[in-house]
Amino acid sequence: LSRLLRTTPTLAPITNRAVLSVSGSDATQFLNGMLANSVEGKHSYGAFLHAQGRVLHDIFLYASASLTAPTYLIEHDPTPSKSQPLLSLLKRFVLRSKVRIRDVTEEWDLWAAWGEGTGVEQRVWNWATSGAIEPVWRNSLDWPWGTEDGVILDRRAPGMGRRLLVRKGDRPHDALTHDMLGTDAYLFHRITRGVPEGSTDIQPLHALPIESNLDAMGGLDFRKGCYVGQELTVRTYHTGVIRKRILPVVLSSITSAKTGPSVNLSIKPLMVTPPLADSDTTVARTPRLRGTSTLLSSIQTPSMNPRTAIGLALIRLEHLHPCVELFTDETTSANGEKWKVEHWWPDWWP
Repeated sequence: LSRLLRTTPTLAPITNRAVLSVSGSDATQFLNGMLANSVEGKHSYGAFLHAQGRVLHDIFLYASASLTAPTYLIEHDPTPSKSQPLLSLLKRFVLRSKVRIRDVTEEWDLWAAWGEGTGVEQRVWNWATSGAIEPVWRNSLDWPWGTEDGVILDRRAPGMGRRLLVRKGDRPHDALTHDMLGTDAYLFHRITRGVPEGSTDIQPLHALPIESNLDAMGGLDFRKGCYVGQELTVRTYHTGVIRKRILPVVLSSITSAKTGPSVNLSIKPLMVTPPLADSDTTVARTPRLRGTSTLLSSIQTPSMNPRTAIGLALIRLEHLHPCVELFTDETTSANGEKWKVEHWWPDWWP
């Protein structure tokens, strides 16, 4: 995989996102009461949660310069799902707040830029007994998500680069100095860094924020005041146990599939011959194989092997054992495909 990673300056469009504008004298207070991260009049990354703590929408929040009233642009995935559309959701909570909410998707294009050689980022982490983790931005004198208008430093993982909002039809200034690639390049880029995004990876009304790595990616504030979905999220942080995580995986076709893996394939564990303990001939302890994992986004890698792909999967942590191998369940696939699934931990993960 290391041979496939792009280290040269690269620019790619992100086409599956929409943009909402939230403005008005109460905009900061309004969004701070709904988002799971703190809203301080600056760029940030976070999520809107359901009252029971499930994720509805993961978003980037752009603080827009305004001389009259606070103005924010919310970048999100508009793909229809079981969740209420974000525009309708926000309008439900306006009540008497002095805010104006508009869909401004037709005014903006979104781009991702990476590979600009800023060096290796060493992160510091806070750990909770539950297994939740938080990045500590000690090495940044400036706001971690950046302050330039329309540009967010993507700190979800080291090497993710920047997100650029530009006026519809315009090209970013970086187009003069960066290689221009397609949308698949960005998908490959974020999968190799273990970054879930949008409703395919963080499934609305199903995904839990910590299992979806929103804690490690800086999208949760466990110390802020009341917001929708706070109770379960904070209780999990302090007293819960994290049983699943989204991890990058390599998929190898068992059935000579002609297309890439389907979304939402179930992943079943299979016990292989247990290793012998070093001290004697007794069999080492092995876990009980309960539950299944789920395959999320994926993309084929013909340059590596025509029968392989890489992707992201929501994996039960108890299945990450030397005696356990993972395979997709062909009964959940429309064409009977079967893939061997091998996970890896991103090099930035604590």
